[in-house]
Parts: sequence; C-alpha cells; structure tokens
Amino acid sequence: MNFVAWKMLTGDKAKYLGLIFAIAFSTFLMSHQASIFCGLMNRTRSQILDVRDASIWVMDPKTQYLDEVKSLPDQDLYRVRGTEAVEWAVPLFKGLARTRVHRDGSFRGTILMGVDDVSLVGGPQDMALGKLDALLQPDSIILDRVGYKFFFPGEPLELGKQVEINDHLLTVAGICNSSAPFVNLPVAYARYSIAIKLVGSERNLMSFIVAQPRKGLSADDAARRISAATGLRAETASDFGWRTIWYYIQNTGIPINFGITVLIALIVGTVVAGQTFYLFTLENLKQFGALKAIGVTNMRITGMILMQAAIVGSIGYCIGIAMTAAFFEATKNNLDLRGFYMLPEIMKGVAVTVAGIAFLASVVSVRKVVVLEPAVVFRG
Repeated sequence: MNFVAWKMLTGDKAKYLGLIFAIAFSTFLMSHQASIFCGLMNRTRSQILDVRDASIWVMDPKTQYLDEVKSLPDQDLYRVRGTEAVEWAVPLFKGLARTRVHRDGSFRGTILMGVDDVSLVGGPQDMALGKLDALLQPDSIILDRVGYKFFFPGEPLELGKQVEINDHLLTVAGICNSSAPFVNLPVAYARYSIAIKLVGSERNLMSFIVAQPRKGLSADDAARRISAATGLRAETASDFGWRTIWYYIQNTGIPINFGITVLIALIVGTVVAGQTFYLFTLENLKQFGALKAIGVTNMRITGMILMQAAIVGSIGYCIGIAMTAAFFEATKNNLDLRGFYMLPEIMKGVAVTVAGIAFLASVVSVRKVVVLEPAVVFRG
C-alpha cells in the first residue's frame, strides 16, 4: 500500500512539485526571518557579550538598557569596591564619538569603549592584529575591522595608522573582531582616562562599573549584595543582556514586522499546500474508492494519506532549510551581516511548524476519503 501511495503522490508531477515548493518556500521564509530577528536582537547586547572578563554590571538604578546610560559619579566606584561581595571592580565607559581620517576627511560615528587603565578589563579579547596591551601606549586605540575597512577601504590590515576624535590624534595600535552592534557602527577601544577626554566635558562620565564576585560567591548573589549596599542596579552580564533585548522587543516595531512576515509564510504554506493536496485527493477519489472496494480499511487509507503528507513535508522542509543555510553560508564573510546565523532551536521550531502544515493539509483530504462510498468506482 505504501508503494501505491507513493505512485499516486508522484503521478501528477506538477501538483507534487507544487506541494514541495509551497512547503519549501514557507520553511525558508520562516527560518530565514526568525534567524534574522534573533541575530538582530542579539546585536543589541553586543558590547555586553564582548566584555568577557567581568560577570557583573553596575549602573544607575533607572537604567533600562545598554544604549541609554546615566553616568555615575566616581565615588560610586569606591562604594562598589567596598562591598564585601566584590573581588574587584573597575570603571567602564561607553559612548559615541565622531571619528575621522585626515586623508580624505571621511568621518563616521563610532561606539567608543573606555576600559580600565591598569587591568584593561573590558577590552577586546578577539584580536585580528596586535595585542590588547597595546592600549597602554600613549594616545592609542584599538579599532574593530568594520571601522578599519570604512576608514581605510581596500587597504590590508596594518597598525600605526592615525584617526582623529574630538581634535585628538590617535594611533591605531590594534585591530579586533568585535560583535556586531545593533546599529552597525565601528567600535573603538581606548583606556578609560583617554576615552573620557575624547567625548566632552560632562561632570560625570563613568557609564558602568564592571566587577567580579569574590571566590565562593555566585554572580547573582554578589549582584544582589551590591544593590543592597549601594542602592545602584547590579546585574549579571546575562541578565543585563536579556533586559536590553526585551527593551527592544517591547519598545520597537521590530518583533511585529518580523512576526507579520513569519505569519504570512505560515498562512501561505498552509493554504497553498492544503488546497493543492485537496485537489490532488479529489483527482484520485476513484483510486481510493477502488481500494475501499477491495477491502482496504479507512484506517489504512488514512495512513497512506498521512504518509504522502509526511513525504512532501520532509522534502519541502529539507529544501527550505538548505536554502536558509546556503544564504547564511554565502554571507558569513560579510562584515555588515556578521552575527546572523540559524539557531538549532529555530530549525526544530520550524520542523514542528512544517509538520503542522502537512498535517492540516491532509486533514481535509482524509475526511473526504473516509466518507467516500466504494461504489464511486463503478460510476461513469
């Protein structure tokens, strides 16, 4: 019977390929858009992810997310250091600066990170060229590859080039691979004492305090103790990162726009596949009637239809996922698209959704066949 079901399925090539294409297109659109959405949301916490040597972030109590900062006074740093839960704590600056090169006057807004002058905690860990301790040199910065490619297009990675920030001439002492930020701007690193001189003259310029819990104490416990002792907001890097993501989800139209696209893909896949599968069943009613006439049970025929739906769904899903994987493989070396990839959770979720589409597409057909009279095979 399984062979008969297979021959019936592939008998009409146009409808067979149409079913596969509908599910493949739906799979591609759902997996691609869901992956882009997840990658975009992950970009919102990129600077948090890049600070790998501290597990606690301390900030003003009213801070909502990473990119909206109220600077802390210097005495807050000593208050945090005085908390018994802390092994060490250092200042961290995050701000925007206009960077330009003298050669042609090109300029661009740059995310400027100021790391601790002594320990360099908060500095980049993935260096493409040079070393982190190059920041100890006078008037030096580390620039990420995106910034380097913008300011020095077509030139190989090379140290010693100069850029200007707020009338200060700085030497590129290192080039790093940074996580892609939400707004695709270059990222530059400097020592804290240099960074606060580059951005202006506000009274308070310390954006965050990053700290590490003392031995034997978890980051969550240490964060709670810091908050209780200082009145500041202290969170683990993971919690702060997720709070930033949820801020963008709740306060921007990004989830709605991506959700509409995924919903359209789901509806199109279900409707097209269901309609095509139903028409396919109508054209084969006499064959199903003949099977019932020779004693094949409704349960067995239902199994045949579900098998046909499973075959179409599996092939369509594999093609769609392959198309999505091919897209991300083709764009993996594009610096502007870094950070976008397909998560295993998305593959599993789309697989379940496609199984639902295939099941719904076969439900109407199953009902039509179950109520079918075997005598239909003897009618004109």
